[in-house]
Amino acid sequence: MPEKPRSNRIPSRIVAWTASAAILGAIWLAASQSSLNLLSQPQCRCFPGDPCWPSPAEWESFNRTVGGQLIATVPVASPCHDDFPGVSYDADKCAEIQVNWARPELHDKTTHSPMAAFFANMSCDPFTPRNAQCVVGAYVAYAVNASGVREYRETLSFAKKHNIRLVIRNTGHDYMGKSILDYTSSAYTGKAMKIGAGVLASEAQATANANGFVVVEGDCPTVGIAGGYTQGGGSSPLASKFGLAADQVLEWEVVTGNGDFLTATPDSNSDLYWALSGGGGGTYGVVLSMTVKLHPNMPTAGATLYFTEPTEVYWDIVLAFLLNMQAVLGAGGTLYWQVLPGNMFRMPQSYLPDGTAQDLERLLEPTLKLLNQSGISYTFSSRDFPNFQEAFHEMVPETNVTEINLGGRLIPRSLVASENSATSLTSAIKSIINNGGILAGVSMDISRPPSSPNAVHPNWREMSFLAFFGTIYDRYNMTSNIANQHLVTNILVPALEEITPGGAAYLNEADFHQPNWQSVFYGTNYPTLVSIKQKFDPDDIFWGPTVVGSENWEITEQGRLCMVH
Repeated sequence: MPEKPRSNRIPSRIVAWTASAAILGAIWLAASQSSLNLLSQPQCRCFPGDPCWPSPAEWESFNRTVGGQLIATVPVASPCHDDFPGVSYDADKCAEIQVNWARPELHDKTTHSPMAAFFANMSCDPFTPRNAQCVVGAYVAYAVNASGVREYRETLSFAKKHNIRLVIRNTGHDYMGKSILDYTSSAYTGKAMKIGAGVLASEAQATANANGFVVVEGDCPTVGIAGGYTQGGGSSPLASKFGLAADQVLEWEVVTGNGDFLTATPDSNSDLYWALSGGGGGTYGVVLSMTVKLHPNMPTAGATLYFTEPTEVYWDIVLAFLLNMQAVLGAGGTLYWQVLPGNMFRMPQSYLPDGTAQDLERLLEPTLKLLNQSGISYTFSSRDFPNFQEAFHEMVPETNVTEINLGGRLIPRSLVASENSATSLTSAIKSIINNGGILAGVSMDISRPPSSPNAVHPNWREMSFLAFFGTIYDRYNMTSNIANQHLVTNILVPALEEITPGGAAYLNEADFHQPNWQSVFYGTNYPTLVSIKQKFDPDDIFWGPTVVGSENWEITEQGRLCMVH
């Protein structure tokens, strides 16, 4: 008997699930399960129920072709409801899912569940009533646990043959996917790490640390480091010291939309290397691995700062902090901070690699001095750590999913270069708070150019901090979330756009309704990226909102992906 597609069901305990479900560079076959009339529309991707949709026999044949790695989606929250076929309501499992819903591990070990719940559209939500719908809906219908070139090629071929919409999911465990090597090229000679698709940032960092090195990673240890994180640029606590994640890449192994398995370096397939290094993930090909620079580990200082001030003096302190930050960045430091309703300020983490706690406190002295002069109560602490990872683990003991209706902007150094410009920036931040938003900043200096050119938006090199802002996601009210996302697009984003004309945003963390996204996310690189997309994926098999070339397609009201005429 042919092997049946496996079901991706929630286990009784997350620990057991994490240990057993190793999704490595998984490819998703995305299609809504909504029932529609049987329409044949060649200009649209095929839908379940269409004549072009594969028959059960064809799915079973494809499953054999990929070695039994085809997985049929069973929504992770299905134990919270009565009506998903083959799954019974289980109050204990549902309670466990609800408790862990904000944990990345719950989602990134599935083949289907996005951490941004907005995009699941409450298809099968653990916080809706027991008798509410539980359908595949906005989730993918099938996934392939693709771990090698053959599975990648077979999946691409099947998707093309049947005109099925396809997207890429990276995050998952790969227990054999990391190796340290001596690397020599025209641009770099030194230690490097080859990282397979699906390797988590924490796994890569642990391997590097065990050998006396660090790898540039983000501030969420469960991110798949070789995926959209690095391909989209990749901010990092180590960015001021070493640059963005994309700046570290030495080579990529990738299966393109044409089905070709290529190695892309600055000297071979250099256009593909350039595009993958900052030009966005999931659009030129499926990455199997990347090789990146390693850096010697180093002592690292860390500091935190918290205060609340109900009067307008609060904004004077925020202004002073904005003017102060460039001194820290210039010394190789990185700051993570938040401006919150109720005149709350939080800096839960900051790093100064190769520096001391005394150095970091001295660099922040202008802000601390004004707090003292203003008589504002605050909490500040600084500490020396023997290496970077100990500092990181101390200040980031746990990272949950950010449940927010999101917008973003890169804030240039010119806006913190003088009191006048910083005052306009402070006013814009205040406007965001007064309109119901919250704002977080990641301050870093990545002005130093990479050793090999890449497709990172040029505005990154002029940036003082990444601004992330928005409103809190409502788990129980999708109508409210839709209204709040419009608030982000129409009120909050323009507050910063007004003072950053011709500006940019981080394509991995920004408003998905961003107007003029081609310029905002990719800048002057966009026309070249489009030509590279057409070269390596001429059939547009890879698509996602705001990725390069996505303007050629649109999602209809029925959920179909169709070509734009």
